[in-house]
This record gives sequence, C-alpha cells and structure tokens, in this order.
Amino acid sequence: MALGHRCTRRAWLGKLAAGLTVPTLARAAAAPAPVLSPNSAKATRSKLGMPGLHPGRVVSVTHPASIVEGKFQVDPIRRMLDEGMIELTDADDATQAWRQFFEKGDVVGIKLTPVGGPLVQSSVEVVQGIIAGLESAGVRRQDIVVYDRYRNEFLKAGFDEWLPAGVRWAFASEGYDDLQQDMKRYDPNHYMDMAVVLPGQDLANPAARRSYVAQFISQDVNKLINVPALKDHQSAGVTLALKNLSHGLVNNVSRTHSSSTLNVCGSFIPAVVSLPVIRDKTVLHILDGIRALYHGGPFARPQFVWEHRTLYFATDPVALDRIGWKEIDRKRVSVGMKPIAEAKPDEFSTFLNRQPEHVEIAGALGLGMWDERRIDLRARSLQG
Repeated sequence: MALGHRCTRRAWLGKLAAGLTVPTLARAAAAPAPVLSPNSAKATRSKLGMPGLHPGRVVSVTHPASIVEGKFQVDPIRRMLDEGMIELTDADDATQAWRQFFEKGDVVGIKLTPVGGPLVQSSVEVVQGIIAGLESAGVRRQDIVVYDRYRNEFLKAGFDEWLPAGVRWAFASEGYDDLQQDMKRYDPNHYMDMAVVLPGQDLANPAARRSYVAQFISQDVNKLINVPALKDHQSAGVTLALKNLSHGLVNNVSRTHSSSTLNVCGSFIPAVVSLPVIRDKTVLHILDGIRALYHGGPFARPQFVWEHRTLYFATDPVALDRIGWKEIDRKRVSVGMKPIAEAKPDEFSTFLNRQPEHVEIAGALGLGMWDERRIDLRARSLQG
C-alpha cells in the first residue's frame, strides 16, 4: 500500500473511532459486540461517575515503613491514605477530601479483592483506614457495606473478622462455578449481553450470553469505592481497577477466558464497566500496591510477590490502570522478564495472548484517560 493510502486510511480510522459506541468498538476490537440492558442505558450520568471529579489524575504515595518484616503498619498506612486523598482532591485536609465524594445519608459499598490472598489482596489496614475516612465525612457505619462477589472467598480471606462493629458485608454468589447462573442476588434488569458462551452452552439462551449485575451495586448502595490490588493477570494482562469491577460485580464471567486461547477479556472488561449502574456509582479507586504481584496472576506465588510499598488514588480507572500496568512492567523488566504485552506463555502464565488492551479500549469508551501525556501523575514519597 502506498504511503498516501496509509495516511488516508489512518485519518479515516481516526474519524471512525471518534464515533464508536460500546457495541461497535467491541466489534472493531475483533470481539463479539456487547449490548447493554435497555433500561440501564437510560440511566442519568452522575458527575461523580467515571472518570469522575479528577479525570486523568493519579496520585501515588509511597512509605518505606508501610510494611516491615512482612507486616503491614497501621500508622504509616493511615498517613498514606490521608496524604493521597488530599493530593487527589486538592483539599485542605483529609476530612474535606472525603467529603468531596461522600456525605451523611450515603450508603457506600467497598469492593475488595481476596484473589491472590493471603499474600496480595485488599489489606486490612487499608480498608479500615478507608472506613475511618468515610466516617469522618459523616457516613454511618451501618451505611458502609464491604463486598466481594463470592461468599466463601470473602470468609476465607477473613474479611468478616476485622470489620469494625456495625459495618455490614455482602456477596453475590456462594462460590465459584463455571456457569454462574444462580440469579438469587443478581438484578435481571441490568446486564451486558455479549455473544460469547462457555463451550457447550447454547448461544440462543440469554442467561448463557449475558452477565447480570449484582444487586449489591444496583440496589443496595448508591456509591462505591473500588479497592483492587496491584497484580498481574494471565488472561487480562493486569487485574487492577477495571477488572476488579468487571469480574467482581457481574455473573457469568468464566466465558471470558475459558481456555488459554478462548479469551475476550479485552472487550468484556470495558463493556461491563460501561454499564451505567457501575460507571456512575463507582466514584473512587484506591489501588493497594503495598504488596504486589508481577507474574503468574491472579493467584500469588511467593516468588513473584514484591513489596512495592505504594498506594494509588484516582477517580479515573483508565489512568490508574495505565500507571499500574507500567509499574508491573517496570518490575518485570528489572528481573529480566518481558513486559506483559510481549510475554509468551510459561508454566506459571499459560494464556497464549494476554489482553491488557482492555485499558486502552476503556479509554476509547470514555471511562478515563489513556493518553499518558495527559495523565497528571502526582508522586509523593513519605518518611518517618
């Protein structure tokens, strides 16, 4: 093809991308086109919804004493949370920072991640600090609901044992199963329909090709704080803010990566997060990178865990995941490994092609800022 033709085609693609919708973008990304539930698509956008009050802004706060001899340290972590919230919001103090998002009368969910535990998961000290921040903004303990999708994983992680008195907890399913079609705690009115099913399932069956939203997010809370961990993922490339939502707030997710070659995480993740009931209620992301994982995820093998000693703050999940992805790649390169997007399968990470491109596709859908030149990264290093 002549150079002139390449330029013409590039210009045409640029114009096309500017008008892409969720279904057409997923099709352009060489994956089956998703469809959002009709009533969900009519929801009114919230100014707090993604990319939120501070699009493109990411704050990282590092404290060398946040973990000492393998133990998380309460006081340094509380200071990290205060400084991170102040820097994110430009507020005068931490209480004013929390009040940018929350007020008395809000029912606030906190989405945790137990996968990768006990080594790499949402940590006790971070979550307890978040709860204290919510209380400082006037949110009552009984109006705080800590959640993860699977009840048995929540309990195995011990999350229920260290919640302050009065704080509630919730789940969507008893435990993992491949079909994931138990609808007791899912909302039939909010779903993402994508023409991918588990092998052997009937594509004509709506339950097989739809992922329904947990009642927790659609009915129980009006705002959500997303608390992922900094982790590598075999099929999605990374499992940070976006994937903690997409695979934690809906059912029927096994179909997205059911084998080493049947993998549609690249388009599934941004399509689910684009559901208005998720997009508009998720107002804050705090990425727990005090202890992190650079290979073999989502389950944490000790040889791939490192003490990163950093928390990240954002209202923009795309910008946050872009920065988190870079940190994981930086660690991988430092130990002689290929970056995530270039990595080939091995005994610990078996998927043929990882799909970290879900982060860029989410940016194209307006969920946040992908262009690193426009990301306002504010890095702080604390001492003492």
